[in-house]
Amino acid sequence: MVEHDYKNFPELTDAQLAEIGFTSPHKQITESFDATVIKVHDGDTITLRTDFRDFDFPLRFDGIDSPELSQGGNDSRDWLKGQIEGEDVQIQINPKNRVGKYGRLIGRVISRGLDMSETAVRLGFAVPFGKKNEGQIPSTEKQFSQKTWFK
Repeated sequence: MVEHDYKNFPELTDAQLAEIGFTSPHKQITESFDATVIKVHDGDTITLRTDFRDFDFPLRFDGIDSPELSQGGNDSRDWLKGQIEGEDVQIQINPKNRVGKYGRLIGRVISRGLDMSETAVRLGFAVPFGKKNEGQIPSTEKQFSQKTWFK
């Protein structure tokens, strides 16, 4: 059996949960819960603290993309910090989409009755998931670089 790195990837995918879930040293999250936001990393990723785990863990917002910090995402991050950092929130888990490709928990964050994903999109701090690069002209820099054509 393959060893799982629970320190760096605390959440198991559904397939992993069925196969090795019994080896998890902590409760795997499969349903909604309450938490405190410890840190806002960017416009769609936060760190949470709960009473049922003895460590803080990341959560990726469900359904949205915000700009990367290197691409002007500071405004999105700063707005979200002002809204929820240090606050108690409700996390809604979709059992069919609970862990992302980087092993982070995925959920909807509800603060003071507001869905923070919907609010971020409405205020222009994020776009619906999958629409991040829509309407942008693709970069041709890599395609037409001298290194590509003159090897």
